[in-house]
Amino acid sequence: MPTPTPTMFFLNLPVKDLGKATVFYEGLGYAKNPQFSDDNASSIVISDTIVVMLLAEPFFKTFTSKEIADTTVSTEALLGLSAETREAVDSIVDKALATGGSAGNATQDHGFMYSRSFQDPDGHIWEIIWMDQSQVES
Repeated sequence: MPTPTPTMFFLNLPVKDLGKATVFYEGLGYAKNPQFSDDNASSIVISDTIVVMLLAEPFFKTFTSKEIADTTVSTEALLGLSAETREAVDSIVDKALATGGSAGNATQDHGFMYSRSFQDPDGHIWEIIWMDQSQVES
C-alpha cells in the first residue's frame, strides 16, 4: 500500500508591517521561502508540512469580504505548535519575547503536559505545547 502524501497546512495571517513580522518569525528560527515571498507576503516555513503566509493587511483583504479581527480586543484563533521537550517550549517562547513578541496566556503545567504562549507583533496568539506521550492513555 503506498504511503499517503502528508497533508500540508498553510496558515494565512494578516500583518500590519510585513518587514517587522518577517524579522520576528525569522528570529524564532524559521526560514523565509523567497520563492513565495514578495512585497505583499512572506512565506515562513515552520516545518515540512506547515507554512505561515504573512500577508500585508491590504493584500489579505483581497481574499475575504469579512473584516480583519482586531487582535487588541478579540482573539481570532489560538495557534498551537508542538515542541519536543519542556525546554524547547521555553526556548521558543523566550525567543518570541526577546524578538518583539509579548506575553500570551498563563503557563500551563500539568506534569505530563506543559505549555506557554506568546503574541506575535500583530497580536496572533501562539501556544507552544509539550506532552509526554507515554502518559497519554490510548
